[in-house]
Amino acid sequence: MSRVIDLGYRAREQFAPFHRRRERWACLVAHRRAGKTVACVADLVDAALRCTKPNPRFAYVAPLYVQAKDIAWGYVKQFTRAIPGAAWHESELRCDLPNGARIRLYGAENYERLRGLYFDGVVLDEYADMPPAILPEVIRPALADREGWATFIGTPKGRNAFWEIWEGASSPDWFRAMLRASETGLIAPGELEAARAVMTPEQYAQEWECSFDAAIIGAYYGREIAQAEEAGRICHVPADPALKVHTAWDLGVGDSTAIWFFQVAANQIRVIDHYEANGHGLPHYAAVLAAKGYQYGHDYLPHDAKARDLGTGRTRIETFRELTGRVPRVLRAGKVMDGINAARVTMARCWFDESKCREGLEALRQYRADYDEKKRVFRDEPRHDWTSHTADAFRYMAMAWRELRPEKPPEQPRFAIQAAPGGMQINLGELARRHLQRRAAMRGDYE
Repeated sequence: MSRVIDLGYRAREQFAPFHRRRERWACLVAHRRAGKTVACVADLVDAALRCTKPNPRFAYVAPLYVQAKDIAWGYVKQFTRAIPGAAWHESELRCDLPNGARIRLYGAENYERLRGLYFDGVVLDEYADMPPAILPEVIRPALADREGWATFIGTPKGRNAFWEIWEGASSPDWFRAMLRASETGLIAPGELEAARAVMTPEQYAQEWECSFDAAIIGAYYGREIAQAEEAGRICHVPADPALKVHTAWDLGVGDSTAIWFFQVAANQIRVIDHYEANGHGLPHYAAVLAAKGYQYGHDYLPHDAKARDLGTGRTRIETFRELTGRVPRVLRAGKVMDGINAARVTMARCWFDESKCREGLEALRQYRADYDEKKRVFRDEPRHDWTSHTADAFRYMAMAWRELRPEKPPEQPRFAIQAAPGGMQINLGELARRHLQRRAAMRGDYE
């Protein structure tokens, strides 16, 4: 005999169709303060209580673990408080229900830790801010054997992976809804007008009217990537066997490592590949490079690669050399904003392979300035999230590529000085050329 448990949740009428859905997949695009997280957490608790499978598992995923705790954990406890026998584990952000079901909160910044788990239902909140690889590599396989469901919710951040979910959510096995502030009536008109007065048109269109076409607020490279798309420079870019493939790295310590693969021909940078992974040591990345089979040229590492590991006493330069047989070039430390400006200029010369660089390009589109909520201004520094490692590696590529660019050497003086009788002719032009080469090497972007 079934029991009725009042969770204390009262759905807003705008979310009633969502709660009545029967589709396996759902996509909710909603304006700020619409109540999408509250609705989805209540939906998650309800599904966990109703699940009759053995050992049900449900998950709520936010872009960052701290966000999951700040945004959703309080609601999980609130809606499970009336359930007899419910238990909460604060250290794991986990709620155990009397039917054996578990609801746990996760952060997408470390999505690798979800590998090997199974889920009967998942809510992905602010999916636009998550690494695109989280769905095909982790979430979708975790739902397969249990035929679990997933709900994607958030506010638009440009035409990214969340937009692709929205566009693809028109098939019969999808429920989708878009809640615009001008249509829901959830926010008072006076409040919307006050918000409009302090926001740019792009900000208002994105945050309140759910526009996927508004520019990503604070994005560093949005305009440059849009120009590359318009110019047809994001296309099929095969590796040229006549050119060496160079790599630019951002080495993570306990988190992601990102690599760009590129070739240089005259003033053209051909970005042929991109790779990023989380939680692996250098041997993993050395194996990835070997498996790709490129003819490698130079490998550019950030300046902190010279630091010695406290456990082994070795630098990552030494480890890299041992694993690959190549001596990497270490870039000098520089100001981040100077590197971002260099990357903006460099992007005008880049051709990107649209397939192999897809996730890297998405990270560059999403890479943006950090926002100070109290002062309501953008800080003069990037936001640190899943885009950071790929964006940093691209910044290092922008610092490194110029030394690879073949240029016509400047005309040298064509005169010589006669040495003492019987001595040799000294060509000052040749001496000047060698001197300039040495100077260029000494003051170059690498050490």
